[in-house]
Amino acid sequence: MQWLLDTNRVLVSAVVAAATAQILKFVIYFLSRREPRFERLVGAGGMPSSHSAMVMALASSIGYQYGWKSGQFAVTAIFGMIVLYDAIHVRRVVGLQSRYLNLVSRSGYLADTDRDFPEFVGHTPWEVIAGMIWGLITSRFFY
Repeated sequence: MQWLLDTNRVLVSAVVAAATAQILKFVIYFLSRREPRFERLVGAGGMPSSHSAMVMALASSIGYQYGWKSGQFAVTAIFGMIVLYDAIHVRRVVGLQSRYLNLVSRSGYLADTDRDFPEFVGHTPWEVIAGMIWGLITSRFFY
């Protein structure tokens, strides 16, 4: 494991942030609803955002390793802003649309729909902020 940290600490930081955020997502869901939902270990959406945690750990790790004024940090920061925007705006709207489609399909208006659309797709701003904070905390452990 030490060789991996020595060769690509940035990558390990980002992957650990995402993986631990997914575990936190499962735990938070379980504690709030008192039922395990193992899909939360791999699924999108929910608290905290693992995408946000990963991209924030990636960007901050690049900043720690190459400098906050480096080109690498600039590229990663712009990439991160796109991911964060997508998580809050685009994917959240998709989740809301899925919820609406599921309601319509269950009401009997659509006779040929026999499956539910996934509703955990996007994030609220608080879920994204929590993921960002988790990513910052995680990356700090590596630097």
